[in-house]
Amino acid sequence: MTSVGYRRRCFTFAITAFVLLLMSVLGNGMSQIERDKGFLLSFRSGIDADPGNVLQSWNSSHLHVCNWTGVTCNRGRDRVLELDLSGKSLHGVMGSALSNLSHLAVLDLSGNFFRGGIPSELGSLSRLKQLSFQTNLLEGDIPEEFGSLHRLVYLNLGSNRLSGRIPGTLFSNSSLLQYVDLSNNSLSGEIPLGPQCKLPDLRFLLLWSNRLVGPIPRSLSNSSKLEWLDLESNALSGELPADVFDKMPLLQFLYLSYNNLVSHDGNTNLTPFFSSLVNCSGFQELELAGNNVSGELPSAVGDLSPSLLQLHLEENLIHGFIPPSISNLANLTLLNLSFNLFNGSIPSEIGLMNKLERVYLSSNLLSGHIPAAFGDIPHLGLLDLSRNKLSGTIPDALSGLTQLRRVWLNNNQLSGTIPPSLGHCVNLEILDLSHNRLSGRIPGEVAGLESLKLYLNLSSNLLDGPLPLELSKMDMVLAIDLSSNYFTDTIPSQLASCIALEYLNLSYNLLQGPLPISIGNLPFIQVLDLSVNRLSGQIPVSIQSSSTLKSLNFTFNDFSGYVTNDGAFESLAMDSFLGNRGLCGTISGMPSCQKKRVHRFIILPIVLMAVFGIVCCIVCVYGRPLVLKSRSKGSFRAFPGTEEDEEQEQKEPQFRRVSYQELVEATSGFDDSKLIGSGRFGHVYKGVLLDGTKIAVKVLDLKLEGEILVGSFKRECEVLKRTRHRNLIRIITACSRPDFKALVLPLMSNGSLESHLYPSHGSGSSLGLTQVVNICSDIAEGLAYLHHHSPVQGEEYGMGKHASTQGDVYSYGVLLLEIVAGKRPTDIIFQAGSSLHEWVKSLYPYRLDPVIEQALERFPPPVAPSVPHKVWQQVVMELIELGLMCTQSSPSLRPPAIDVAMEMSDKYLSTTVYMELVLSCTRTFVKYLTRSVKKF
Repeated sequence: MTSVGYRRRCFTFAITAFVLLLMSVLGNGMSQIERDKGFLLSFRSGIDADPGNVLQSWNSSHLHVCNWTGVTCNRGRDRVLELDLSGKSLHGVMGSALSNLSHLAVLDLSGNFFRGGIPSELGSLSRLKQLSFQTNLLEGDIPEEFGSLHRLVYLNLGSNRLSGRIPGTLFSNSSLLQYVDLSNNSLSGEIPLGPQCKLPDLRFLLLWSNRLVGPIPRSLSNSSKLEWLDLESNALSGELPADVFDKMPLLQFLYLSYNNLVSHDGNTNLTPFFSSLVNCSGFQELELAGNNVSGELPSAVGDLSPSLLQLHLEENLIHGFIPPSISNLANLTLLNLSFNLFNGSIPSEIGLMNKLERVYLSSNLLSGHIPAAFGDIPHLGLLDLSRNKLSGTIPDALSGLTQLRRVWLNNNQLSGTIPPSLGHCVNLEILDLSHNRLSGRIPGEVAGLESLKLYLNLSSNLLDGPLPLELSKMDMVLAIDLSSNYFTDTIPSQLASCIALEYLNLSYNLLQGPLPISIGNLPFIQVLDLSVNRLSGQIPVSIQSSSTLKSLNFTFNDFSGYVTNDGAFESLAMDSFLGNRGLCGTISGMPSCQKKRVHRFIILPIVLMAVFGIVCCIVCVYGRPLVLKSRSKGSFRAFPGTEEDEEQEQKEPQFRRVSYQELVEATSGFDDSKLIGSGRFGHVYKGVLLDGTKIAVKVLDLKLEGEILVGSFKRECEVLKRTRHRNLIRIITACSRPDFKALVLPLMSNGSLESHLYPSHGSGSSLGLTQVVNICSDIAEGLAYLHHHSPVQGEEYGMGKHASTQGDVYSYGVLLLEIVAGKRPTDIIFQAGSSLHEWVKSLYPYRLDPVIEQALERFPPPVAPSVPHKVWQQVVMELIELGLMCTQSSPSLRPPAIDVAMEMSDKYLSTTVYMELVLSCTRTFVKYLTRSVKKF
């Protein structure tokens, strides 16, 4: 204690002594209530922190003491009867002043931060009935003087730092005790309940989590009204009593776990103990886990009260068969027999226990098949049969368990295939089938379990085939372990849709091909193990750039290329890359690469190129003819370079050069009446050339980029003139002067998309749902072309300071949300710091029904009586979800444009040809994979 603290404590004690002395001197001249007030103020002086200012009323000279917070007086308001300051977060020491409140019947200071010892003077409160100091920081012994509290009914000193022995006088003198809680301390010694102790009214005795030793006292049998006995987590020893609990007909809860107790007859006989509990007619929970109890589980277990809800016998040495009589416990909700020596088969009678919610039978010697009777337990939510010797197949009967959330069948000898019916367990969060002999492929129904939010473990089996694309639906799963199987083919890039993934282990398989770049974009990935496969190509930079990866293993593959010790690889050694002969770089122990002269493009300012990319997208959105061409069923829309594009190019008229003067004349001198659009890069004017050609002129604002824009204008024009895609308007020509830069584009006569989304005349939109989806799909294809296939993408597209590919995807997502929500991003409701993305996200997913219905009113779906309304609702919901994905705050989380285009292409088909399958995502992934193989 510091000198300041010491002086402060001395001052407090001096004040207390002075008050007590003053009370003594003025005793006869002061009222009793004034005396009690003085004692309360003396107690208040020991409190050095009052965070909630709850004792503010104690400082008021106008309030009667009986109106102070926590104080209750008798009817005559002349004596304090109760002091209840529980849960006030008070800090300080108690002091002995409260011992002078001679009429005090209730003292409750629980849920605070009182420290120091318990004042022994409190033993003088002869009228005290209820005393609670639970959950404080009190230390030292329980005062022997508490044995003088003869009227005490309720005593709670739990969850402190008390030590020493429990005073014997506490139980021998306080015969009125009904509730005693001394749990969660460091009390030692034996439980002081000698033969002379008579506690006939005791109903609750809680001594758990201490250091108590010795046997369970036989004198507990005198407390025939006992309902709750908790002696768990001590060091009690000796035999389980057989002549104590049979005297307690009201016993409901008995907790004896984690002691050193044994059974009768040299720890071989459990029958006397279980037989002693048969008379407890209202018995609800028995916990006997973590002892040294041995012997067979007697059939008498089935004679326990039908009201029994939980039975914990785990972590013992119990052996033999599980008695079928256990099924008599018809109301049991939890059965835990794990970590014992049970053998034989699981009794099929277990299916009669139809109230079971959790079953733990793991880590035993159980054999035989998994009973199909488990399927008869409708509320079963957890099933743990792991680490046994179970054989046979996984029963289809489990598919009927709609409440099943966690399943552990690992470390057995199960064979056959994974039943697709497990996919019907729509609430499953954990599925562990590892370390068995399962074969075949992972069923799509199981791989597509969207409810899995913790982990999927299928490792160490005989599974084969490609990794199912449906795994991408597990967007909440934290861990996936598919190691030590025979999986082939490539790792699907769609695994990046598992955005919550922290652990991914695909080691010891036959996977081949390149590692998808998207894997490195997983936002929370910490552990990635790809060792012992046939993966090839370069290790993606995205993995090295990950800020979350902590453990990596690339050993024994065919990776090649240059690797540096930067980013996520900074702490890695050669041990993480062994067996990849093609790798070289700066990793410790890795061979250095042969020196080569690295040719790099002199990166000229490319801001204008990004601007032009945006221009093309804007033109695609606002100028594309809205008269949609019919498409053949099941056809895929080509990306760039198709024969159709080449033929169309030959048919296009070759425009002559257009001078600045011609543009001035065509637009009436760039008059405001000709203005059809504007943005931060400039303005767009409509006009007509002398030969009647209708044009749109994009005039760039030279003030934005100055010399940078002027210097790269010509080169960027040439790049964009080489773009070829049906959804992007070709640039006719460009007009360049030192003081004037403009693009000349064909004028699209059907107006802009905005004019159809927000008609000025007030009548609804003329677009239907199919048209809207088709337009959005076309825009996405145009973006995908610009980002991945056009000459632009070869010039490090998007590295300018005003635009990027991820920014384009963000803009596209805003467009989707704007279309569905019917709100502009600039609406007044978003000008108070919020955004369209945040507004939609705040409604997702359960409060979006009004938004979806309004969208379907604005854009009516096709007339298809066979298609339920919820299909169209799902189409709109998927547009919203894609919009939210594209507008995520972190650019690395946004999907690439090519994936967006594939999603939108399938959404278009789902609203026309494949309407009945709109809820299935499988087709999307299969098509994407097929197209990727053809393309690359």
